[in-house]
Amino acid sequence: MTSGFNNQDKQVGLAQLAALVPDGASVALGGSFLHRGPFAFVRELIRQQRRELEIIKQSPGYDIDILCRAGAVRKTRAGIVAMEGNFGLAPWYRKAVEQRQMVLEEHACITLTAGLRAAAFGVPYMPCAGLQGSDLPALNGWSSVEDPYGSGQRPYLIPAVRPDFAVLQVAEVDRLGNARVYGTSHWDRIMSRAAGSVLVVAEKLVDTAQFEAQPEATLLPYFMVQAFTILPGGAWPGSCTPFYDIDYPAVERYMDTRRSLEEHMAEAPEIRDTSHV
Repeated sequence: MTSGFNNQDKQVGLAQLAALVPDGASVALGGSFLHRGPFAFVRELIRQQRRELEIIKQSPGYDIDILCRAGAVRKTRAGIVAMEGNFGLAPWYRKAVEQRQMVLEEHACITLTAGLRAAAFGVPYMPCAGLQGSDLPALNGWSSVEDPYGSGQRPYLIPAVRPDFAVLQVAEVDRLGNARVYGTSHWDRIMSRAAGSVLVVAEKLVDTAQFEAQPEATLLPYFMVQAFTILPGGAWPGSCTPFYDIDYPAVERYMDTRRSLEEHMAEAPEIRDTSHV
């Protein structure tokens, strides 16, 4: 999937960035639970009334829950899904699964990572150990093979998982599209290598000289990034190290089922920030 942007015009507004994702697309979302997820981007997909999406993430929470609440999801490939220990399970995601409003391909975090790794390496599947005794292989029709080198092991073969897009929330980006995060990168690196296209939401724009001074800190080189937007607070109500922590009162308000989706969306910081428009 080609970008359609040159190195000088990769910076776009949030609405234009989200418009690159069509109905029916397969989208891998970066971050983990309530940490450094591209949540403003997810809310923009909802505003644009996107439908029939396939969502891929090892440990989603708020992102998959609000997308299910908005009726935007056709299929999910996920490992553990929760709003972290403070809030427990994701209620709208659970409702969508129980009422069969979407298809769930249930994974362990390790199996979804194996599938993404296979796509990144350009092979049809990736061996994965540690699944003996689990129902996941039978549920998903994963095959096992005997080790041809004589170890006696029978790893399962996880089919490649190739998202159309990986959407990542990062700390910093330069004008070319080089991007980096602080703290753990979670599964963002393998997602970006597996996906057909990478879209980025960044907290701040910095000079390219900062990337040149510390190239080993670059998570995404510019040539992998199709487009990016600058949006401080883009991971709200989650965290983005080192800029802000989880807004726990906002998450608690979101979890109050007496409040509407529209009330929650009206709190989002991106609607008060016109720099990304």
